[in-house]
Amino acid sequence: MAYMKMSFFSETLGMATEAGVMLPLNAPPAAERDGKFPVLYLLHGLGGDHTEWTRHSAIERYAENRGLALVLPRADRSYYTDMKQGGAYFTYLSEELPRLIQRAFAVSDRREDTFVAGISMGGYGAFKLALRHPQRYAAAASLSGGLDIVRRVSGPNSFQPGEAARIFGPADELRGSGDDLFALAGRAAEAEVQPRFYQCCGTEDIMYDGNRAFLDRAVSAGLDISYEEGPGGHEWDYWDRQLTRILDWLPL
Repeated sequence: MAYMKMSFFSETLGMATEAGVMLPLNAPPAAERDGKFPVLYLLHGLGGDHTEWTRHSAIERYAENRGLALVLPRADRSYYTDMKQGGAYFTYLSEELPRLIQRAFAVSDRREDTFVAGISMGGYGAFKLALRHPQRYAAAASLSGGLDIVRRVSGPNSFQPGEAARIFGPADELRGSGDDLFALAGRAAEAEVQPRFYQCCGTEDIMYDGNRAFLDRAVSAGLDISYEEGPGGHEWDYWDRQLTRILDWLPL
């Protein structure tokens, strides 16, 4: 894989930011779509950044073997949300960044070649992107995602003091909003197309109960969702093991 670090000014965020881009150098010929590669956006967790994928997992090797381009955006502690007090990170990730990537690199702009996945906070972001823009993503995967955001904001969580309110606003306004995955799942049946979803979580993970709750909601809403659980905590040893399973599941 060729790894490129992008530093640029985001008009949406109103500040400079970074993203990593990885392109296959020895991809199988069948991987290319008219000279362009299918692309997976990988979203980092709360307290991490876009570099954690290459520092803690073997995603570079996994993607090279499948001819898959990777985009690793930095989203700080935004929860991939247009923050009430802060940057418009959801708009940046769903609108500005894909346009920039497609102009600069040989990645496909077709829905069937575009995927998103994330760990923890990034799992929440991946599912939110796919549920709110099903016409853009063919598949989304969450690894130990913070999916039950209403429960996390209202109960024990890893937010800094006052941080949840700066991101989402008052807790009573979060339920049923465009940042509530449970509400978005219920509206998914109205969409003309639906992405495929993959959800996994370790049975010792602090997010386990919230993941089981979201799975029940997704099934009752009729989402096309695959679910796996097994021994593991909120840690890279578990996530790295799951990455190959997710890449095998993607409709490449």
